[in-house]
Amino acid sequence: MNLLSLLKMRLNILIGGKAGQGINRVSKIVSNVLISQGYFVFNYRDYPSIIRGGHNFNVLSVCDGPIASHESKLDGIIALDSNTIEVHKSELKTGGFIIDYKGFLKYGINLNVALSGALMKILGISENVLLEQIQKGKSTNNPISVEAAKAGYASEKEKYAFKKLKNKIAILSGSQATAIGGVHSGIDLYIAYPMTPSTNALHEFAGMQEKFGHMTFQPENEISVANMAVGASFAGAKVMIGSSGGGFDLMAETLSFQGISKIPLVVYLASRVGPGTGIPTYSMQGDLDIALRTGHGEFPRVVVAPGDPKENIEKVNEALYLSQKYATLSIVLSDKHLAESEFSVYEKLNKTIPVKVTRKVPGEGIVKASSYECDEYGITSEDADLAVKNANKRLKVYEGLKNECKKFEMVKFYGNRASKNLVVGWGSTKGAIVDAIKGEDFKFMQVLYMKPLSDEIKKEMLKAKKVILVENNLTGQLGRLIREKTGIKIEKRILKYDGRPFRSDELKEDLKRV
Repeated sequence: MNLLSLLKMRLNILIGGKAGQGINRVSKIVSNVLISQGYFVFNYRDYPSIIRGGHNFNVLSVCDGPIASHESKLDGIIALDSNTIEVHKSELKTGGFIIDYKGFLKYGINLNVALSGALMKILGISENVLLEQIQKGKSTNNPISVEAAKAGYASEKEKYAFKKLKNKIAILSGSQATAIGGVHSGIDLYIAYPMTPSTNALHEFAGMQEKFGHMTFQPENEISVANMAVGASFAGAKVMIGSSGGGFDLMAETLSFQGISKIPLVVYLASRVGPGTGIPTYSMQGDLDIALRTGHGEFPRVVVAPGDPKENIEKVNEALYLSQKYATLSIVLSDKHLAESEFSVYEKLNKTIPVKVTRKVPGEGIVKASSYECDEYGITSEDADLAVKNANKRLKVYEGLKNECKKFEMVKFYGNRASKNLVVGWGSTKGAIVDAIKGEDFKFMQVLYMKPLSDEIKKEMLKAKKVILVENNLTGQLGRLIREKTGIKIEKRILKYDGRPFRSDELKEDLKRV
C-alpha cells in the first residue's frame, strides 16, 4: 500500500469509450471527489469530431501537489468499451490497473457511475465521500445511481491510501474562466457563433446570464457577430465576442474597421488545428500570427495569451479594461487544450480592475464613427496632412498601451531563477513546461503579452547561456515575433504540431536532450 500522504505522488488515469457513453461524467465525479479531499487534478480531453461512437478518452491526472498537465504512461485505465483497452494497454505501466465495463452492464446509463465507484475503492477513498458526491449531482441523485456506485466500490480492492489533505482547491476549465473574467468585468453583451473550441465559452456566458444580468446572443454567422458587436459597443455597451480560427478570419474586415473607428472591441480567439477545417476538435497554437496581424492597415491592438484558468480570468479583465481605456482592439488568445481541459485552481485571483465606459456615447450628444479618415468633427476627409496626423495618433495610442501594460504581468518566471537554461513558451504549453522542469536546472519564461511585447524578454535571453523555445505549432510563431522585436533568433526549438498538446514527461526528456 502506498502511503501517498507521506510523499509527492502522481497518477495518470485514462477514461475511454465511445462518444455519448459518459466519459466526462466519470471525470467529473472523480475530480469533484478528489478536490474535496484536497488533491490537485488535471483533466485532458481527447475526442474526434463525431457526436456518437468513435474513440474518446480523458486522461485524469491527480497529485498531492500542484499539477497542470498529463503524462504518456498510465497508472490505470477505466474502460467503457473493449476498444479502449486494446488501444491503450501498451501505455499502461507495470502493475497498472484496468477497470472493465463488462461487470456493470446491467446499470445501463449508470455504468459510468459504477466505474467511478470502482476507482474510488482502488484509490482508498471512503465510500461515504463518493456517495455524498453522487447525491449532489442532478443526474445521479437517485437510487439506481447510488446502487451502481456501491456495486462498483465493492468490486475492487484498495491499492492506494488517499488520505484527506488540507488543500483548498476549485476546478475550472479555460472556457469557464473566460466567462468568469467577462462577468467579473461587468460586460453587457457576449456575441458568438458556435465553433469548436470557442463554443463552450458561449455556453458558459449563456448559463450565467440570469445571475449576472448580461446578454448572450448567437447570430447567423461570424461576420454578423463582429458587426453587431461594433454597433453595440458604439452605443455604449461593454462587448466581447468569440470564435475560432475560421470564424475569426471572417471578422477581419470588421476588426480593421475597429482600428479606424476606435470603437472598443474584445475578441476571444480559441485556436484549433488549421489551415482550413484541419483537425477541428484538436489543439494547436497556430493562430498567433493572425491575432497579431488580421485586418488591413496599421492600427493598435492588444494580444494577450493566458496559460491557465486563473490567468484567463485576469487577462480577460485586463483586455476589457485596455480596450475601453484606449478605444482599441483586444484579443485574448486561447486554444482547445486550455479551453476544454480542467485545471485545479488554488491561488488567489488578482483584484478585478473596474471596466468603465468613459467616452461619449449616443444619447449624450452627437457621436460619429466612420470607416473613413475623419477630422475632429467626424467629417470624412482625404487630406494628406490629416491622414498623417491621424496615423500618428494611432501610433501614440500604442505607446500608451505599452506603458499601461507594464502594470500587469507581461511575463512570468518558474523553476530555478538562477539557471542559465531558459525555456520560452506561451499559452497552454505553460502547464506541461512547469511540470517538466520541476527538480531540473531550467528557468521558464512564460510570455503573456504578445502585443505589446515586454522589454524583459530580451534582457532574460541575453543573460541565458541556452535558450529553448517550446511551442505547439509548426514554425515557432512566438520565436519569430521575438526575433522581429529583439533581433535574437532562438536556435534551439521543441515544436509539436500533431494536434496534441505536450505531455510533461516526454517534454522533460526533450528538454534534457536539447
